[in-house]
Amino acid sequence: MRDVQRLIGIVGPCAAGKTTLLNALRARGLPGKVIAQEHSYVPDMWRRLTNPVVLVYLDVSYPITLQRRKLNWTQAEYDIQIQRLQHAIQHADIHILTDHLSPEQILEQVVHYLDQIKFV
Repeated sequence: MRDVQRLIGIVGPCAAGKTTLLNALRARGLPGKVIAQEHSYVPDMWRRLTNPVVLVYLDVSYPITLQRRKLNWTQAEYDIQIQRLQHAIQHADIHILTDHLSPEQILEQVVHYLDQIKFV
């Protein structure tokens, strides 16, 4: 059974590293969930679906999304995802630009934040 009281929500545009971070958190025994807010027209879907104690926003620039994945999308489509994420961006507890960070560096930043708030 998942500890909903202590859930870490992860949001961000496609190719930001959400699933990679989730897997790393789970490997440490931390409860997390990727929330596909970037695909929802409901501004606070992240809250309605999970209402996490901690909301992590992973950011990535459009050019890097094209490098990380073979995405066949335009700048306009990327911009739509960013618009859909605005509510989550405004309410995120931690915002990380992942463009030039390794998965380990991203995990380190999140775990450091969790330590600061006494989550872990």
